[in-house]
Amino acid sequence: MGLNEQDISILGGGIAGLAVATALAGRGAQVTVLEQADAITEVGAGLQIGPNGFAVMRALGAGEALADCSVRAQGVCLLDGSSGKPVFGLDFQRFAAGQEYYFVHRADLVDVLADAARGAGVDIRLSQQVTDVVLDGPAAQVQMASGEVLTPDVLIGADGLHSKVRVALNGQREPFFTGQVAWRTIVPAIGNEPAVAKVYMGAGRHLVVYPLRGGEMLNIVAVQERDEWAEEGWNFQDDPANLQAVFADFGAEVQALLARVDKVYLWGLFRHPVATKWHQGRVAILGDAAHPTLPFMAQGAVMALEDAWVLADALDKADSVEAGLAAYQARRHERASKVIEAASKNARNYHLPAGPMRFAAHTALRLGSRFAPSLAMKKFDWVYKHDVTKT
Repeated sequence: MGLNEQDISILGGGIAGLAVATALAGRGAQVTVLEQADAITEVGAGLQIGPNGFAVMRALGAGEALADCSVRAQGVCLLDGSSGKPVFGLDFQRFAAGQEYYFVHRADLVDVLADAARGAGVDIRLSQQVTDVVLDGPAAQVQMASGEVLTPDVLIGADGLHSKVRVALNGQREPFFTGQVAWRTIVPAIGNEPAVAKVYMGAGRHLVVYPLRGGEMLNIVAVQERDEWAEEGWNFQDDPANLQAVFADFGAEVQALLARVDKVYLWGLFRHPVATKWHQGRVAILGDAAHPTLPFMAQGAVMALEDAWVLADALDKADSVEAGLAAYQARRHERASKVIEAASKNARNYHLPAGPMRFAAHTALRLGSRFAPSLAMKKFDWVYKHDVTKT
């Protein structure tokens, strides 16, 4: 079919929307991004972009720009929360030579993608408030707050967790609370911070820290299992004392880190089922709109990047839009579902209670780190070595 002169509208100017816009425009499509905010900005904190995500950034022509504003990761270290002693360590330079893994501020990644999209000729329209999306045969009507009704030739929903396009395709389904909440914050770095993701593990809790922006700051994500839930979202400010209290029995390094927190955000972690229908006619969804991912494998943003490339590639190779979108879901559904399940299992592994189970698990990790660290890396080759730009 080819994408020359195809008129495609994308709802959402975040990571998924800007990436798919760039991928489509690079294949000749006429692409418009409708973003509800009045500027392309991003809240939040740090992200990890593994080799499978960097492969897409490179293919989009944005790899160098990403590397320039990121910290290249050198490894990961799992530690016992209370003692601070290492449980498992992995040196990427030794066991993942040639694979590029980055720590990046979410806002910096969005800036890089916005520049790439504009460079590819994408029309980014701000302050575009969508009130509803209604399927109309193979197409969709996009109802705007202004009263205008848009009827794009092709509509792509990159509109996140609360996607109106997902609802139009699948109906309304409420997510369920996982019994976990997470805090996010950034603190200034003291200096000489290793380019390593440290994961401090405890009973029903864990805390992840890694450097951003040339090592000038540290990103902190802390997760706790609890019965009471926090409202889903990014912008609910919490008292730092609450975070400090939850991790009060962790070691001195964590205490020194949390003592520097002056602003922190809390949100409840909810599981949204992977959407049954990612497409209908000339309408499709990707990223969090299709398959929201819990943060326990740092693959949420990367799955959106993979989706973006595959969607554009599938459309470009198909005989029709409908066939292309069907091929896109067929290529992505199983992989995204598998990554989401792996992320859920990771949370359980980090939160083992004190006792024989944790002792056995940590002993196995220590032995593996000492005698066969390369095996741990190979265990996740299916995630990190998967390159959608070559399939």
